[in-house]
Amino acid sequence: MSEFREILTATLEETSLSLTPPALDRLCRYHALLIEWNGKMNLTALTSPKDVALKHFADSLMLLRYCEVEQGASIIDVGTGAGFPGLVLKIARPDLRLSLLDSLQKRLGFLDTVCRALKLDDVALIHSRAEDGSRTVLRDSFDIAVSRAVASLNTLCEYDLPYVKVGGRMIAMKGKGAAQELSDAENAIQILGGKVRAKHDFILPDAGERSIIEIEKLTPTPERFPRKSKQIKNKPL
Repeated sequence: MSEFREILTATLEETSLSLTPPALDRLCRYHALLIEWNGKMNLTALTSPKDVALKHFADSLMLLRYCEVEQGASIIDVGTGAGFPGLVLKIARPDLRLSLLDSLQKRLGFLDTVCRALKLDDVALIHSRAEDGSRTVLRDSFDIAVSRAVASLNTLCEYDLPYVKVGGRMIAMKGKGAAQELSDAENAIQILGGKVRAKHDFILPDAGERSIIEIEKLTPTPERFPRKSKQIKNKPL
């Protein structure tokens, strides 16, 4: 058994998560492609099997432990990067209807390679900036918008909530300091049509403090949001 597979399997057992053997095989293949491509382009600063297994793969899977995700739910991973958490969730839950959005075409090229290698032919890859994508038919069209390690929560809400249909959720995956981020984002959440549904705090084994914040969308996000990137960065809600 590879070191990556051994560490991931042990961590999932410790955190009461289970995967089918085919899903675990796919995650191991995904890991191999990630390391291979990381030699060509900057996909992750974490390269040891332990760090990647814990801080990327296991961390992504924690969403399925703490959040209820309905069968066949439509999910957009905004600012997906190397595919975390969206592609990991899709591998664990093939029923999910997944879209991966990123502003860098090279990263989408990597994700396309992974999807082809793993025979995931129903994943949509979207080349767009986060604030531009929700100005298209993608607005108000997803059950869940998720982001991990993208931006501070008040900024992230402006990026993600416009993608979510009323009654759906935005899920933000955060590390240490999430409580302060949530406090700072109260105004943004209200303006953008959301309400905090839950905050799940936990310790990821050998990786530290984590929080998953669920924000339910109660009303449509006002049309003026999201603003242009410069406005979002210079004057966050």
